[in-house]
Amino acid sequence: MLTRPLLVALLAGFLSATGFAPLDLWPVTLACLAVLLHLTWHAPSLRSALLRGWVFGVGHFTLGNNWIQHAFDYQDKMPPVLGYFAVVLLALYLAIYPAIAMGLAWRFARSVKARWNEPDIAFVLAAAAAWILSEYLRGTLFTGYPWNPMGVIWVPVPIAQLAGFVGTYALSGLTIVIAGALYLATQHQYRVPAIIVALLLVAGFALNPGQPVEDMTRPHVRVVQPNIGQDGVNLPDYAPRVLNKLADWSGQPGAVPRLVVWPEGMVNYFIEDGYPRDYYRQGDPRWVRGRIGALLGPRDRAMVGGNALFFSGTELAGAGNSVWVVDPAGMLGARYDKGHLVPYGEYLPMRSLLAPLGLARLVMGDVDFLPGPGPRNLPAEGFGEAGVAICYEIIFSGQIVDPAHRPDFLFNPSNDAWFGSWGPVQHLAQARLRAIEEGLPILRATPTGVSAIIDAHGRLIGTVPAGQEGAVEAPLPLPLPPTLFSLLGNWLALIAGLASVVLAIAFRRLAR
Repeated sequence: MLTRPLLVALLAGFLSATGFAPLDLWPVTLACLAVLLHLTWHAPSLRSALLRGWVFGVGHFTLGNNWIQHAFDYQDKMPPVLGYFAVVLLALYLAIYPAIAMGLAWRFARSVKARWNEPDIAFVLAAAAAWILSEYLRGTLFTGYPWNPMGVIWVPVPIAQLAGFVGTYALSGLTIVIAGALYLATQHQYRVPAIIVALLLVAGFALNPGQPVEDMTRPHVRVVQPNIGQDGVNLPDYAPRVLNKLADWSGQPGAVPRLVVWPEGMVNYFIEDGYPRDYYRQGDPRWVRGRIGALLGPRDRAMVGGNALFFSGTELAGAGNSVWVVDPAGMLGARYDKGHLVPYGEYLPMRSLLAPLGLARLVMGDVDFLPGPGPRNLPAEGFGEAGVAICYEIIFSGQIVDPAHRPDFLFNPSNDAWFGSWGPVQHLAQARLRAIEEGLPILRATPTGVSAIIDAHGRLIGTVPAGQEGAVEAPLPLPLPPTLFSLLGNWLALIAGLASVVLAIAFRRLAR
């Protein structure tokens, strides 16, 4: 029995975050989760179980979200030191969710613990169901923050392919089951752990997609990374400097059609017609579009990110974080506006109440971004239908594809220059898990990295590492047939959670 459970919970939570990128120490995460289950089983009261789960979460989310501090380094209106407080405050809130999970698991265990005094597979299954519920709540309540669900630790290994069958939240529940098997083994219960390990080995062998094979007859995609971050964003030469760098790395037209994709918000000119003249001081939109079109061959297309403006009469009502398809003539195709915006980053919630308190300083710019209608496809002639998930949107499992119109691939433009060294690689891992879930290739373009071409199995076809300028070009990967998750979405999380509860009850009754 551990004598200082809260200290152990804090350290276990802190170390558990090392299972995510960039360290990928997923065995450490499993061991730390096993410790959490041990602490929960031995908690003397519900309050104690909740507190141990919460303290674990504080450690876990403080280290896992350390990259958020770096966003304050680029915010002139806020001192960078506040970034450290922001990380801890966010962790204090996010820790509520593992606390809920452990509280529910303890309640299940305590309901019959007087007659069954050793941890068993029923307790582990109950904990897995509770974890599925808590992660789903974290990803949906108050606009949601599903960064680094526990299932992401499997991206480097074949077990991640299960996401196409059960989804991310159920995969997180499976992670708890695996950690629980490890815990049971420490309690000299070997039969269940042996069965689980055998099943995982079989699943890993069966699901391993092997090495990707490129079909050179396919149209090509070219992902451009200019390696220009937020430094100097307010200088007058920023917009032309970025455009020139993007153009330099966009390559030359060839015999094969190319889809050239640029990162989020990198076109720092307004490229749509119809705005008041004062908004075109930096450049005529026809010139900007013509510059982009001149980079393209007759069968090429470009997908570029920038800002749209929305007006109420003559008054500016808001902006859109947007993506357009551009053709060789410099004509704009359909536009996608980001639907899932970042609170306090892209808009200020309850602005009329919070702005007088000075909190408007948290939001860059004088107006809020306005949300688009949600997942929709952009036609890219010669390349198929492109689903779009801008930056933060890619982390929302089950919310990035129009269920009525399955795209041929996903485009994920992002700006990870804010995210330090941990954030970009964690963002990439979550994009890879979305590719597996949906069975769709993803083109990921960021200004400073990591940019990548990801196939429908989540494998990296090519990357431009963080901190380097360059481009990666390859044949556009093919989509897979619709996965079970793409058909049922997060209903699978509900099914997995209910199945875990039913099995837990069944095992407990058999044990009696």
